[in-house]
Amino acid sequence: MQRTPLDDSLKVTRNQPTLREMVLDKLRQAIMSFQLLPGDRLVERDLCDKLGVSRTSVREALRHLEAEGLVESESSRGPRVAVITLEDARDIYELRCVLESMVVQLFTQKATRQQMAEFDHAWEILKAALRSGDTVAIVNAVSDFYGVLYEGAGNRIAGQFLSQLQARVNYLRATSVSQKERYVDSFKEMTKIVDAIQARNPEAAHEACVEHIKAASKVALAALAEKQGKAVDPITPPLNPAQSLR
Repeated sequence: MQRTPLDDSLKVTRNQPTLREMVLDKLRQAIMSFQLLPGDRLVERDLCDKLGVSRTSVREALRHLEAEGLVESESSRGPRVAVITLEDARDIYELRCVLESMVVQLFTQKATRQQMAEFDHAWEILKAALRSGDTVAIVNAVSDFYGVLYEGAGNRIAGQFLSQLQARVNYLRATSVSQKERYVDSFKEMTKIVDAIQARNPEAAHEACVEHIKAASKVALAALAEKQGKAVDPITPPLNPAQSLR
């Protein structure tokens, strides 16, 4: 028998997600779509029954979600869906204003032709999601859209900071977008950002990004304030440094 040479057909491909990844995604989506609400207890036995998986898979997913800031544990009562306080949410929006507006203007100045093509593709996907009004689809598409911007901006540290906040940012996005007709206004605001980037106008891109985050924060903070019984102050947007970067 003649030996057949080894080739690429032997390579193991990972097109399908692992069980752990699927459990993690299901739980994250349940939080983002408000099937699981802030403060809800996450009982492993109940989650195993609902998901049809072992406690090991659920436990691993909960640990990952805790690292993302979407789950928190109390020593005496176990894990629960994290409660993002009004103060924390306000801080996150102010940080987003600074970092995302900087990322947007840097992308506008630095993006290559290939990166602009990837940006255009991500925008087409995001437009379809925004038109659908589906909260989870919008959050996922916005996350991918900003991922292209982080890559093209060329500032690795800013990308790392935003990545560490990604899960909580997405939760606040879901809170904002899920409010009545908010996705319609979000579409208009995002269009202004895109138009400025495509025109290679960093000042306009910065301003459009700040205005979008201010509008989103107003809606999300108002919703959180109502639930937490607190008054809310508007965020303080950053000054526009785009002129000095030119």
